[in-house]
Amino acid sequence: MTAPKIEYDPAFTDLVIAATGPKAHPRLKEIMPALIRHVHDFAREVNLTTDEYMAGVTLLNWAGQMSTDRRNEGQLVTDVIGLESLVDEITYKLAAASASSATPSAILGPFWRHDAPTRQNGESICLAVPSDGQIAHITGIVTDAVSGQPLKNAVVDVWQASTNGLYEQQDPDQPEHNLRGKFCTDEAGRYAFYALRPTEYPIPSDGPAGKLLDLLDRHHYRPGHIHIIIICEGYKSITTQIFDSETPYLNNDSVFAVKDGLTVKFQSRKDDPRAQWELEYNITMAPVGEAVASNVPITSGGAF
Repeated sequence: MTAPKIEYDPAFTDLVIAATGPKAHPRLKEIMPALIRHVHDFAREVNLTTDEYMAGVTLLNWAGQMSTDRRNEGQLVTDVIGLESLVDEITYKLAAASASSATPSAILGPFWRHDAPTRQNGESICLAVPSDGQIAHITGIVTDAVSGQPLKNAVVDVWQASTNGLYEQQDPDQPEHNLRGKFCTDEAGRYAFYALRPTEYPIPSDGPAGKLLDLLDRHHYRPGHIHIIIICEGYKSITTQIFDSETPYLNNDSVFAVKDGLTVKFQSRKDDPRAQWELEYNITMAPVGEAVASNVPITSGGAF
């Protein structure tokens, strides 16, 4: 027997949209009508019940309650449904519409810290090396995507998880600012540092993002990667990740962040007692006038 079709008030959504005042922020006046229509249409499409709505509100509240300046659980929830990766793709493709070709971007993730220390070129971010850790020397040149000229004083901000799958702010056994640091490029545009060769790990299971993955019968794992933000005056900043080509989960990253151009191959390093592996990873940046969007995190104030 076919269930009867339920008719809802056809004027309700337009009524909500029309409540926006004439002095509303211009971008919000553009965004919010579309958001309201999609959210309302979603609720009608699935016949969302009050209990289900409240379960969703509880999940969002849980994410907010867990979030601190060291862990952004709300962002992680959007990651596991692919929203941040989709927004990253939109941002990058808008920027790529210019004539220049900058290094591909990737999602920020929930464990960036604004207060990472500046370290000397060639220094290690490994303040505590785990027994199963393998050290890699990572270097590269930052250049102008239009002229090809090297960029001096570009800031390369890097961070990664340890082999136990935890970032230092999650792990009381790791020293403060372990496996993170900022490096300034030299006259030749070069940066260099020692890090762990990245390994795969599960995203946290103790919050709403992990709970959502369990309810959807999905795994929690991310491929081995290193996060990077590159900032240089006069250039569009880049937030990205690099992925070890030999790590598992490249084809089914739990947050959908892997993309062409970000998979790298570590090589065996010789004559360096400090490292077993090495990687050359060059970065290109678009001048400010060449791109239309930036995906560097906003620490306060927001976009509006």
